[in-house]
Amino acid sequence: MAKVSDRMERAAEARKQYIYHQKIRSSLTRSNGQPARREAREYSVFPTEKGTEKKIVSFHGEYRKGKRMIVYPQPEPHHNDEGLDAELLSDLTEDLVNDKQSRDGIPHSLFPLASKDLAYYQFALKGETEYEGRRVYKIAFEPAKKEMCVNIGGQDDCLSRPWKGEAWIDAAELQPARIVTELTFQIPWGVRVFLGTNLRQTGFSITYRRVAEDVWFPSTYGTEFRLNILFGYRRTVALSMENSDFRKTDASSTISYDMKAP
Repeated sequence: MAKVSDRMERAAEARKQYIYHQKIRSSLTRSNGQPARREAREYSVFPTEKGTEKKIVSFHGEYRKGKRMIVYPQPEPHHNDEGLDAELLSDLTEDLVNDKQSRDGIPHSLFPLASKDLAYYQFALKGETEYEGRRVYKIAFEPAKKEMCVNIGGQDDCLSRPWKGEAWIDAAELQPARIVTELTFQIPWGVRVFLGTNLRQTGFSITYRRVAEDVWFPSTYGTEFRLNILFGYRRTVALSMENSDFRKTDASSTISYDMKAP
């Protein structure tokens, strides 16, 4: 797994040489199945030295007002009569696909395979399978027991890494091809009963696409979970991201001079 983490970090550095197209779909659905709010975005994504820059290509949003869905043409509008929906969907989309600490915008904390996370997890080989024509190892992971957790700095960092799941690791290049996670804990009983707040079915999935030797890109990524807040507010949250059309940038340049003949 230490080799996997090292290869992942190298691949992230190599990805800064590529531009690509990105589609994001996000939505809030009421408990009766009616859509409350949904957005569709498309971006052109360009590498920078420390991250990525996105240029929006198209946007379509709509929210429910009574029996009608009202269309709006730009991201993050604020409507006073919508309650929490506008702010919640905007914040979730921003947090889950535009993380400033990540080159790809995807929070690394959701998929704990970075080198800094390994000491806090247990890993187990569950066998081998084939994924998109390549042999992969199936690796299960879960938080390490407290007595096994390496604690540096006096803080209980074991509790801050709450994911379990399974990773499919490419056998030839030791790159993740697919990772699925879910929370290992439930919202405490007192919070659910007295504050009326709960999260259900919380987890994330991501797949990677090989675009060159040792260069793997997040290809698809998404989540869906139910959110209950303060008894009356209930929503199913769904978000998906798809990256495509990967193209390596050309760093060459040409200088020409307008020289007059002597």
